[in-house]
Amino acid sequence: MLAGLAGLVIGCASGSSDATRSTDPVVRRAEAEVQRQLSSATGYDGPRQGPRARRTGSIVFVASDLTNGGVAGVAEGVRQAARAIGWRLVVLDGDARVAGRRQALRRALALRPSGIVLGGFDASEQPAALRRAARSGLPVVGWHAGPTAGPDPGSGLFTNVTSDPLAVSRLAARYAIADAGGKAGVVIFTDPRFRIALEKADAIRAEVGRCVQCAVLGLEHVPIAGAQQRMPSLVSALLQRYGRRLTHLLAINGSYFAGSRVALIDAGRQGDQPPFAVAAGDGDASEFQRIRSADYQKASVAEPLYLQGWQLVDELNRARAGRPASGYLAPPHLITRSNVPAGGGYDPAAPYRENFRRIWGG
Repeated sequence: MLAGLAGLVIGCASGSSDATRSTDPVVRRAEAEVQRQLSSATGYDGPRQGPRARRTGSIVFVASDLTNGGVAGVAEGVRQAARAIGWRLVVLDGDARVAGRRQALRRALALRPSGIVLGGFDASEQPAALRRAARSGLPVVGWHAGPTAGPDPGSGLFTNVTSDPLAVSRLAARYAIADAGGKAGVVIFTDPRFRIALEKADAIRAEVGRCVQCAVLGLEHVPIAGAQQRMPSLVSALLQRYGRRLTHLLAINGSYFAGSRVALIDAGRQGDQPPFAVAAGDGDASEFQRIRSADYQKASVAEPLYLQGWQLVDELNRARAGRPASGYLAPPHLITRSNVPAGGGYDPAAPYRENFRRIWGG
């Protein structure tokens, strides 16, 4: 089975050699990691214990941008969990603007909820609102709201829910290394407005840089909100500059690749020809469709978005009960054409919903 999986992913982009794979330990590690990811998926049951549910309450989910597939997926998980635990939910959209998120947070505080979820933006962006929440004794949890998972009292977060962002980045880089047979030439796209995005890009660059015959050709700062408009001209320029040296486009999430697809079509590239897109994070319906159709995207390092939505509600319940954060960290999972889900998101076949209901006493 593993040999068949290796044939799906190794040496597809730029003419790999057995000598490269046998002598460079970075390439061997990348190949082994890809094989392991495609052959198993474990670690998605959620936390084992926690406080029973506070049966009354209301929460507000403040989204960075609900057109972002990752944010929308987590919001759906929060909806499911809020319904299960018996809490009212209000969802507010920050419309991909700092000012929009500031306004949404003001509205959230005015509603006097039992808790607030920050969905997909850095907590340090809105310090005044989080100080107000702290003075009111209002717990705030975040999804992708900082560079690391876990409690972040300095930023006003009870806890930040995310897969390990550096593990996500390393896995995306290793896929590109393995896919190119140790001869990857990559350009990385990130959003300089967010600490987590910059740290993920740095981790991708470092991992590719360890590969002897690989090259980081460029690091491009492109705000996610304007990616679809900016990517066509940018990718066209990169194709002219690097030609066949460019084997993979790596981005901190899949929002960049609808625009890159336009440039590749205009350049006469086919969907199964390099450069191939690899997303380091989230994993949404549009990405999965591109992967499924061999439509310029080969892989995504997906997070279990619905599970993380349930975890956000569970963490708020712990905060309200005066208990510490769960410490649970859902692992990321590599998605390729060989294992792409039939639905619109990565929802692991694990009994996490039943587990949270058991913890809450449902």
